[in-house]
Amino acid sequence: MTGYHSPDNWENDYARRGRIWAGAMYQHIPLDDGKRVLELGCGNGKTCNALLEKKCQVVGIDFSSSAVHLCRSHMPKNAKGHFAIADVCNLPFYDASFDAVTAFHVIGHILAEGRNRCAREAARVLRPGGTLYFSDFSTYDFRAGIGVEIELQTFSRKNGIGTHYFSEDEVSALFHLLVPRELQTRYWTMKVRGQLLHRAEISASFTKKI
Repeated sequence: MTGYHSPDNWENDYARRGRIWAGAMYQHIPLDDGKRVLELGCGNGKTCNALLEKKCQVVGIDFSSSAVHLCRSHMPKNAKGHFAIADVCNLPFYDASFDAVTAFHVIGHILAEGRNRCAREAARVLRPGGTLYFSDFSTYDFRAGIGVEIELQTFSRKNGIGTHYFSEDEVSALFHLLVPRELQTRYWTMKVRGQLLHRAEISASFTKKI
C-alpha cells in the first residue's frame, strides 16, 4: 500500500476507540434509489449508513480490517451494502463499475504519489456521467502547520497519522480527468476548552464525461 501514512496507526485507532466519528454527513449527495456507490475509506460506516438509507447499493473499502468489521456490524438490516479490505490506490473493480464514488477525508491521509494514483483509480471505476464527491481539510484549517511536515502541506501529528491540507486549485488539478461541477471551502468554528478554533474544509464534486 505505497503512499499511505502508517496504516498500523489507523488499525490501532479503530481497534482501540471503535466508532471514532459520529454526527450527520455534511455533503449532500443527490442519488436515486438503486445507484451503485463506492466509498473510499469507509471508516466506521458513518457515510455508508447515510447512503444505505437512500437505498443505494454501497460498496465500502478500507485498508483497516477493524474499520471494515465496524461497518459490517453496524450496517442496517436488509441493506444492500458490501464491505472489503482493499487499497484505494489500486481498486479491485472493473472500469466504469459505479454511478458515484465518495472520498470523504481519506485522500488527505495519503502521500502525494498515492493521492494521484487514487484520483486516477476513482476516475477509472466511474461510469460515464457518474459523479465523484470529495471533501478534505483546507490549508485554512487551524491544524494546518501543526506537527512534523513530511511533505509540502502534509503534517504528521503525535498519533502518527498524517494529514494533507489542500488548496482549491490543488483539488481541481488532482481530479483533472473529470469535469468539475462544484468546488467550495466551508468554514466553521468550534470551541475546545474555552478556545475558539477555526475549521476549513474543501468540498467538491466532479463528473465523468459521457
